[in-house]
Amino acid sequence: MSKPAARTPTLEDVARVAGVSRATVSRVINGIRNVDSGIQETVRKAIQATGYTPNQAARSLVTRRAGTIVLVMAGAPGQGEEFATQVFADPFFGRVAGGVVNFLRNHGIHPVLMLAETDKARAEVVDFLRRGNADGALLVSTHPEDPLPRRLVDAGLPAVLFARPARPVPISYVDMAHQAGAALAADHLISRGRTRVVTICGPLDVPAAQARLAGFQQAMARHGHPYIPTAEGGFTQQSGEAAMTRLLAEHPDLDGVFAANDLMAHGAVLVLQKNGRRVPEDVALVGFDNSPPALASRPRLTTVVQPLEEMAAEMARILLERIESPGQSPRSVIFDPALVIREST
Repeated sequence: MSKPAARTPTLEDVARVAGVSRATVSRVINGIRNVDSGIQETVRKAIQATGYTPNQAARSLVTRRAGTIVLVMAGAPGQGEEFATQVFADPFFGRVAGGVVNFLRNHGIHPVLMLAETDKARAEVVDFLRRGNADGALLVSTHPEDPLPRRLVDAGLPAVLFARPARPVPISYVDMAHQAGAALAADHLISRGRTRVVTICGPLDVPAAQARLAGFQQAMARHGHPYIPTAEGGFTQQSGEAAMTRLLAEHPDLDGVFAANDLMAHGAVLVLQKNGRRVPEDVALVGFDNSPPALASRPRLTTVVQPLEEMAAEMARILLERIESPGQSPRSVIFDPALVIREST
């Protein structure tokens, strides 16, 4: 004789174990705030004891929330399929995504990833949110003219941006003090006795790259060096190699390099070594980000720390606050940099 199927725990079961009403259990599950914290804890323990699983569809009808958010990686127009490859290969995107996921999973939320490098893809993001499939968006954009932040704001959709927008938009964002970080690099190179210093900057249409270059130039000027030879890169190892090759040809006596991210710094190290320059004996080098390439490089890179995981978690926290209290004004959170000294200086 077969055993009867186990009965699925109900809301009434939880209420009976917790010693409260069904309505109270419902309020706790749906996150309604006017429930005593002690009662909330009792209900949570009863949920665990009974094995009750809230019905997400029913819960959404009560809260009018989807219970998820969208993590949007937005690229430049025309990148096509190569953008997806870039997103999954770039340590920057991976660290941001990891910070978002680790924060949200502690709140029982699992993000949906969407790529938005075309007008059609951007429209799909806005439509996805408007139809209530997600409660808000975390936007990481590499395109300074990206219209998506403005579209999200104009549609009244909760959104938080990673990095200050290139154009003024009333949207919350997290960023770091890039100029201060670059100044740390300049001060450190000067402290190592380097006087013929060059820099590899990032794409100058990107606000972070502009700020890092300005911060480095201003700090070097304070140290009595008004002109710093500069080559523009694209935040990739290959662009770092090309920029270092150009700077070395034009300034063969250089003795210090600041690269605006670790991938370009790693590329610069390879070029210097290929040309018989020892790092750091002949040329001291500082990167930016404290990303995996800084540790993979030989020698390991001295670099400015950009705490991407913490910044991503803060971005997610701000979004959850915005979803909970829609009337909040946009806010910004700026992280301070630090310098990690390793063998490249």
